[in-house]
Amino acid sequence: MSSYKNLDGQFIVESDSCKYTDDAIIADYSYETTIVEGNTVKTSSLKMQFKTERKVGKTGVMLCKIYVDGIQRMIKATDLFLITSFSPYYDQNSTCVAGAIANKLGLTWETKEGTQKSNYWGSLLLASTVKLGNDRQGNSVYTPMSNMLPLLNPNDIVWGGWDINSTNLGDAMKRAKVLDYDLQTKLYPHMKDIKPLPSIYFPDFIAANQGERADNVLSGTKQEQMEQIRKDIRDFKAKNELDQVILLWTANTERFSAVEEGVNDNAENILSSIEMGEAEVSASTVFAVASILEGCTFINGSPQNTFVPGVVELARQKKVFIAGDDFKSGQTKMKSVMVDFLVSAGIKPVSIVSYNHLGNNDGKNLSAPSQFRSKEISKSNVVDDMVASNRILFEEDEHPDHVVVIKYVPYVADSKRAMDEYTSEIFMGGKNTIVMHNTCEDSLLATPLIYDLVILGELCQRVQVKKEGETEWESFHPVLSILSYMLKAPLVPNGAPVVNALFTQRCAIVNLMRACLGLAPDNHMTLEHRFESTLAALSSDEPVNKKMRLG
Repeated sequence: MSSYKNLDGQFIVESDSCKYTDDAIIADYSYETTIVEGNTVKTSSLKMQFKTERKVGKTGVMLCKIYVDGIQRMIKATDLFLITSFSPYYDQNSTCVAGAIANKLGLTWETKEGTQKSNYWGSLLLASTVKLGNDRQGNSVYTPMSNMLPLLNPNDIVWGGWDINSTNLGDAMKRAKVLDYDLQTKLYPHMKDIKPLPSIYFPDFIAANQGERADNVLSGTKQEQMEQIRKDIRDFKAKNELDQVILLWTANTERFSAVEEGVNDNAENILSSIEMGEAEVSASTVFAVASILEGCTFINGSPQNTFVPGVVELARQKKVFIAGDDFKSGQTKMKSVMVDFLVSAGIKPVSIVSYNHLGNNDGKNLSAPSQFRSKEISKSNVVDDMVASNRILFEEDEHPDHVVVIKYVPYVADSKRAMDEYTSEIFMGGKNTIVMHNTCEDSLLATPLIYDLVILGELCQRVQVKKEGETEWESFHPVLSILSYMLKAPLVPNGAPVVNALFTQRCAIVNLMRACLGLAPDNHMTLEHRFESTLAALSSDEPVNKKMRLG
């Protein structure tokens, strides 16, 4: 009897728990949890209010993609400033700008398979739906996730960026060979004049093979370079009358920074170390500190430890959001699904072997051992929380054998090959092996993550909570862990658990949006379909179509 319906239009929550004003949505919410104390289980309820500002202000987003080609761009029809960089090899960023322009202009293009049209497929927030509730007949009603709350539209982004290479974005797009030729031809006039601001270049932190393209770099001390980045942010914000700016690091992987007492272990020391030009301060850390000092959210899309303890402390002092680390787009996203499935099904994965080869600039940079080590760490830790959740299968401190291999093969360019073998122990000593081959169009999978990180990060700036009995509204913790769905190695506040299971991360986002509307968390009990009495109450003389849409 039950089926699915789609609600495409805007909706209003009619409830005493949800009030709409001109400026905000204010929702009463009861956060229900279960507390386990020894062998005693108790329920806990915390009453609070959520306030979500309805107006999406003029927002600047600056993607820091250095060591590759970059851009500075203003598309005046939009309200968002994104400073980014774009590579002819490691190219989710030129693809990011190209995709936004193509969608804004409604471009179509021809391929050997026919006419294609612009879309945002692959974006959690722009191309997925969530269950809103049931209709009177028990049909599940789904709505676009972007329909839940007022969100940024990537069509409204102003693009700009820093890069150590001076290639314009149009030529970078051509050399990347990610997009179809006909689409490139249509986009080139819109992108050929986009050029990067000079960027920071610390050769010690990246592979030596990147140096040949460094023709657009800042000079001076680390302090002077940081001040120039801060000035770039202020100038662009003022010129475009922006309300806020977000920075997103999308550059190639750096080596890990050594965490040293007196250098980067607290906020005072990291600021002093930049001033003194300490060797263990990376370019990404300089960008992060500049962003925090300008009051701008900073998101790290690469695996290195940009957020050394001093940066985290500085973010907390300044009450500025930070989030990371490392885009989760292909192989690792599948791994977070597969291991969650195996462990949840009572199957014990004992060996996980992951092999990649790719030919873009990301692969070229990762061919250096120090940069590969940063990536290996972020990829390897993705299964830890799922393994730790099942002590029937795994003893304390027991882990599957987990190996990650990445090789640089120039010919395959952006079309990354990922091969995984999952070997598990099953019933009565049996063995089960799952082998997977995944051809990942690397930039086309990563680009929608940029949109999602920016959109969700901006939303979090408009959400506040007030707990029962308190008078002040409270923002999220500066370490913005709600963005974990898009990231391989989620950064979390001290004392908070790290969650890598993909659907758990997705549920957190969906249920946060529901809480902002005063709606209970979604669940899959569907008790209305489990009993004769409730099924009878749902029955209707009106036939139910298998596919229905609500305007």
